[in-house]
Amino acid sequence: MSVKELQTVNFRNLVSEKLLLHSDLNFLIGDNGSGKSSLLESLFYLGHGKSFRTTKVESLIQTGFDTFIISAKSDENIQLGIQRNSIGESKIKVNGVSSTKLSDLAKNIAIQIVTPESFKLFFGGPKERRKFVDLGLFHVEHSFSAEWKLFQRIYKQRNACLRNKKTLEQLDYWTEEFCRLSETIALFRKEYIENLKSELVNWLTIMLPNCSNDISIQYLQGWNSKKELAIILKENKYKELEKGYSLYGAQKFDIRFLIDNSSIEHRLSRGQQKLFLLALTFAQTKLIEQVKRIKPILLIDDIGAELDHSSRKAMFKANQLLNCQTIISAIDRLALEPLIPDDNNYNMFHVEHGKIKAMIE
Repeated sequence: MSVKELQTVNFRNLVSEKLLLHSDLNFLIGDNGSGKSSLLESLFYLGHGKSFRTTKVESLIQTGFDTFIISAKSDENIQLGIQRNSIGESKIKVNGVSSTKLSDLAKNIAIQIVTPESFKLFFGGPKERRKFVDLGLFHVEHSFSAEWKLFQRIYKQRNACLRNKKTLEQLDYWTEEFCRLSETIALFRKEYIENLKSELVNWLTIMLPNCSNDISIQYLQGWNSKKELAIILKENKYKELEKGYSLYGAQKFDIRFLIDNSSIEHRLSRGQQKLFLLALTFAQTKLIEQVKRIKPILLIDDIGAELDHSSRKAMFKANQLLNCQTIISAIDRLALEPLIPDDNNYNMFHVEHGKIKAMIE
């Protein structure tokens, strides 16, 4: 889906007015602190049930209020809404029907994002990379979500057994289930990474042509791929008992981004790293698009940061090849010039003190 109408109430500094978005391309212009990132954050929150900027719900709510609301209507007239209060309680609605599951929102809206915080994919540890991959899998592989939720429950049960000698006799049972689900999830992830690698080549050719052939993704499933997980756990049983948690398994999955077998962040400039992040996000967006369950939405915050004029032109060329709704923010129009299409088929907005106004071109 693409978002046709977006409205926030008491969210950050945004003025509570209905915003009418273009189904393909939208630009936001405004000074730092004007509310551009807050608008993108509201859309992200609607798709993920969390912010990409903070874990503190109270900081999302305008001063003097204890609740915020985000609602959107799609081009297919699907109505989505989430309300959150200062103590973390949520109310979710899909087409007027109440729900308790954030996944009911995510099934209808697929949000991909590139922000200055996206560099955490390199520096934020395995958790950030697992989140990125599993987000794509959620939209591409229908059964992944249920298997992952079941795995997390089994993983917690197994860790409880490793910590508590009173339940040690149950360890073999939970280990068997843990191994079965780890292997299932590893197969999902391995297939997805292969597809992502294949798709990534197309976008690197556009955005990083000089080094596209040298870039690779290394898949690390969470245990030695030359051995069965059950054997590894048996060999390390006493080590895990000493630690009190599972040392191997699907929860340890990671990927590494390499150029000539060295980490990308050590070989590419900051601008090149951002182009790689864009190419990677575009590749994942394309995989989601190909499933044809929902039209992805791509958010790009502060496009002018780290990217020169030629890099932004390359990004514009790549974005034209995606069938998604794109919303891009920048401090001024000059930063957007290489991205603005000649056919005027887009919407542009000016953001100031949380108020968003359409700009007449």
